Amino acid sequence: MREDLAVIQTVDFFTPIVDDPYTFGQIAAANALSDVYAMGGKPLTAMNIICFPIKNLDISVLQETLKGGLDKIKEAGALLVGGHSVEDDEFKYGLSVLGTVHPDRILANRGARPGDYLVLTKPIGTGIINTAIKGNLADKGLIDEVTRIMAALNRAAADAFLSFDISACTDVTGFGLLGHACEMINDQVVGLVIDPEEIPLIRETLSFARMGIVPAGARRNLDFRGNLIVGFEKLEPAMRDILFDPQTSGGLLAAVRPEQAETLVETLKKAGLQEACIIGEFVKEPKGKIVMKI
Repeated sequence: MREDLAVIQTVDFFTPIVDDPYTFGQIAAANALSDVYAMGGKPLTAMNIICFPIKNLDISVLQETLKGGLDKIKEAGALLVGGHSVEDDEFKYGLSVLGTVHPDRILANRGARPGDYLVLTKPIGTGIINTAIKGNLADKGLIDEVTRIMAALNRAAADAFLSFDISACTDVTGFGLLGHACEMINDQVVGLVIDPEEIPLIRETLSFARMGIVPAGARRNLDFRGNLIVGFEKLEPAMRDILFDPQTSGGLLAAVRPEQAETLVETLKKAGLQEACIIGEFVKEPKGKIVMKI
């Protein structure tokens, strides 16, 4: 046993969200690897998880998906060591990932301090944009943009965090931005003030939301956590949907000392995360609530 080493084990998989198998593999792998980065860790090994309808899809679909996943695993500096597959009526792919972290550097989704600033590393809106893509409403440029965002690893953000005093961190995925932010204040120790105008959106997200092109998961997230949001009724309905929009392979939310926040954002932008920004501040009161700064 080593006192300077802790192990992180995580698993994640889902059904295809894009038509191209290689791209799907990249996105699914990036999404699975994200949990390790959100805990401040470094991915070491990965195993494929595959459910494949061999009677209905050509084997080349699986081959390209696995190639996309492998390339993303290599980009993360990890090693593919095997996996498991079963025949299923619906195609699913993802990874089980093992990573390591120093025990003193483990990041949890709770532990933020009053006065800490909340930094977001990627723009939001992937659920709404993907819904628009399914309805043939998104142009090629937008499709390419959202694909790039989803396939991007959170490695650069996690690496940047090592040089800063981060007290809490989580990735933004199925519960949406506010759903995961609620996890950060759910211990009732601090509250959080968020400025909706500072939150970066993927282009066309607001327009599509105003048209009602919103995944059902956004409404479920709102029903589950909406009672923790103060001033939510002052937002236009489309923005409420966006803030609870379930994300695929979203960015990281990190609580950082206020005197370090601007430098952290600058560091993230230099690392290629141009949309990184400060979106809120942790406060003493009201504990366990998120206040919308309107």
